[in-house]
Amino acid sequence: MILTLTLNPSLDRTIEIAELSRGAVIRAANAHLDPGGKGVNVSRALLANRVRSCAVVPYGGADGGHLLELLSAEGIQMITVPVAGPTRSNVALAEPDGTITKINEPGTALTPAELDAVADAVLGAAESADWVVVSGSLPPGVPVDMYARLCLRFAHAGINVAVDTSGPALVSAVAAAPALVKPNREELAEATGTSVSTVGDALDAVGKLRAMGARSVLASLGPDGALLVEDDHAWYGECPVPEPRSAVGAGDAMLAGFLAAGARGEEALVEALAWASAAVALPGSRMPSPADIRRGAVRVRTPDPTKPLTSGG
Repeated sequence: MILTLTLNPSLDRTIEIAELSRGAVIRAANAHLDPGGKGVNVSRALLANRVRSCAVVPYGGADGGHLLELLSAEGIQMITVPVAGPTRSNVALAEPDGTITKINEPGTALTPAELDAVADAVLGAAESADWVVVSGSLPPGVPVDMYARLCLRFAHAGINVAVDTSGPALVSAVAAAPALVKPNREELAEATGTSVSTVGDALDAVGKLRAMGARSVLASLGPDGALLVEDDHAWYGECPVPEPRSAVGAGDAMLAGFLAAGARGEEALVEALAWASAAVALPGSRMPSPADIRRGAVRVRTPDPTKPLTSGG
């Protein structure tokens, strides 16, 4: 089983529009309301593909109650932790070319007692877990080293930890030597102080992350695919999407596919890219089901350091 922990979950509304024009009245083509938060999305993707998962979800207020209703309606196995502050709501504006404009609320602060309750909930379910995914932004006021502390606590209990976060929280967590880190291109560049314009730049940045403590790194490069580095091996893969609709949650689908396939090697990278590209072809933050996934479209090869990355990565 794969446990997911989302300290800052959300209600995610995705609105499809023809074009984003500042100051204009814009007519929406479609709108989708989904449960959100990176760990929540990982659990949703796993469930859609019949892989056992459990989501640990702090929740509060009316929006928190609505979040649990949506997750329950999808059949997500959950451990819920009530907190005093309200759950946040996010909005994403999706244009036909795949461009996404996101407006994310900051979320609500968690007290030390609430954070302890969340960690205890994960540990209480950990005996049957192969992995714990700690992911997403930290709520306001939560110490920047919180993910690092959780990594150490879970690793001490013998649980593999995957980290998907950004900024100082990512740098701090990497120093705790998680089994897997999944940054995107921007997060990779920010964490390492490296400009990532080519596959070679991405390899150099991944090497820095591993030198900082990460054991394996799955780096999402947006429309340019993904890079996997573990032990002394590196693979680069691509899976173009002919008609992208929404990249919201695609990175979470990538991580879910990677873990579902055993979290090691070329076959896991193929699964990760197949799940991620399927998510990009779906509206809102819908997670792909087996019928959506095209493994045959994935191409994996030895990384070419000279290959440039697109500006949209």
